[in-house]
Amino acid sequence: MKVTIIGLNYSPEPTGIAVYTAGLSEALTATGHPVTVITGNPHYPQWRIYDGYGGHKRGDGREHEHERIRGVNVTRVPHGVPSKPRLWNRLGLELSFGIRAVFSKWDKPDVAVLVTPALFSVGAAMLRARLVHTKTCIWVQDIYSLGVSESGTGGHLATWLLRGIERSILRSANTVVVIHERFKRYLVEEMAIDADSVEVVRNWCHTGYPNGDRREEVRTTRGWKSDDIVVLHAGNMGAKQALENVVHASKIAEQRGSKVRFVLLGDGNKRHQLEAMGVNRRLEFIDPLPEEAFQATLSAADILLVNERPGLTEMCVPSKLTTYFNTGLPVIAATDEFSVTADELALAGGGIRINAAVPGDLVDAAEMLGRDAESSAAYGAAGRRFSADFLSSDATISRFRRILEQGACDSGVERGRLARPFLTGATDAVEPK
Repeated sequence: MKVTIIGLNYSPEPTGIAVYTAGLSEALTATGHPVTVITGNPHYPQWRIYDGYGGHKRGDGREHEHERIRGVNVTRVPHGVPSKPRLWNRLGLELSFGIRAVFSKWDKPDVAVLVTPALFSVGAAMLRARLVHTKTCIWVQDIYSLGVSESGTGGHLATWLLRGIERSILRSANTVVVIHERFKRYLVEEMAIDADSVEVVRNWCHTGYPNGDRREEVRTTRGWKSDDIVVLHAGNMGAKQALENVVHASKIAEQRGSKVRFVLLGDGNKRHQLEAMGVNRRLEFIDPLPEEAFQATLSAADILLVNERPGLTEMCVPSKLTTYFNTGLPVIAATDEFSVTADELALAGGGIRINAAVPGDLVDAAEMLGRDAESSAAYGAAGRRFSADFLSSDATISRFRRILEQGACDSGVERGRLARPFLTGATDAVEPK
């Protein structure tokens, strides 16, 4: 089975969609399927192109860069990156990437996997796929039109237009893979996508098991006291995360003389604004870290945090949860009661939910967990069990592989040739009800 994967984000981006696109590509390659990846220049979450990438910056005239990353052939196409992403300049980014991806070498795949976001690059790729009769699988990491609606980045007209475009693109695919049952329900019930064409494959835990051996070393190095209650948020610092709530909570903690210490690990287009709100003794920012240091720092915390903008209910499942649950630490989710995040946390039993954008509640919850070692340990153990049972990379990637193999097999029949699925050792992932 020859697979071409087209997605804006890929390794070495350390967080978000890139991690899963790279993981799927490498797993397919390891099982004998030739994979070609067409992607953009790494820029997330900093929203600037990483050093060493972007042929246009070298003055060498190249429009494509070719790499081989852990056995996968990767082609990078140039595109602009807005330093302050908004709906319309992101649209320009996606279209510039999508158009160049359309004219790249696809290597005549049996199936093309198109990753959204970015929706408009997927739409452009779908046009080529239909012209050359290539089977397609759209992998939905976020529901694009809901993101615009719930995050308040577009008006009613923009949301209506995007919803229609998204519906049309998803309907044109042979298969749609979503990362949560609620995504499938929304696509089927609200966007009238054929239920038989939508498959659910959860994102998996992509990090190793952290053993916490360096916990005391990390805490000492960072100046975290033994009685500090360290609440750590890892990942993107953007509009969806609404981390102003954490800055306000840190000021409340300082005023109270609380032992709670908030740590924001990562980067994003809102980081400078958050820092400008005023750093205090109960708040710390840490730049993105290499994998080993990231794991060690995560394990040195006491509580892990998901923070979301009020009103986000259906659009996304925070990828950080797959990492959080594997640590054995309790999670606080500052999110709406009926959000996908709240459902996921309740299903795992891995922590407590508090209302979004209520900083005093965040401090209260952290102090409560900090005082209650037994409950914290129970939440952490439940999250780790959930990770082992439902977020195994082997099981979930095997399920995805079988979906693609079926599509490739169908493609082979249509082309008048036999396509044998490569199913050795494949197992279905069990989806929690």
